[in-house]
Amino acid sequence: MLDKTARTAKDAATALNCEVGAIVKSLVLRADNSFLICLVAGDKRCSLNKLKKLIGKKDVCMADAEQVKSQTGFSIGGVAPVAHLNKLEVLIDNSLGRFKDVFSAAGHPNCIFKIGYSQLIKITNGSEKEISE
Repeated sequence: MLDKTARTAKDAATALNCEVGAIVKSLVLRADNSFLICLVAGDKRCSLNKLKKLIGKKDVCMADAEQVKSQTGFSIGGVAPVAHLNKLEVLIDNSLGRFKDVFSAAGHPNCIFKIGYSQLIKITNGSEKEISE
């Protein structure tokens, strides 16, 4: 549990004294009528164009706060990469692979956990893809 918020990647990196890129952003997206989660490095942005091509959907956008909560059980700023209310496909941006260990939200904006990158792939059953810009 951190004393200060880790709602943003920059906040988390400051609190942990680590590179912003080592912070995992758990982004929930709506693709047509389904949802997925993209795990992206804190110093990158999820590319909707790359994502659309990768998953073969035309209507892809960020989920709103209500959708995030209903799909994951978590509020924006505290979305963990695992333990969601609904089964979500997980895509992991391969740029996170430059770090041996990464830090991710643990269900609350002040809670973070450290995990090895290879373990993150394993526990999420995620697919490594190039989805950032």
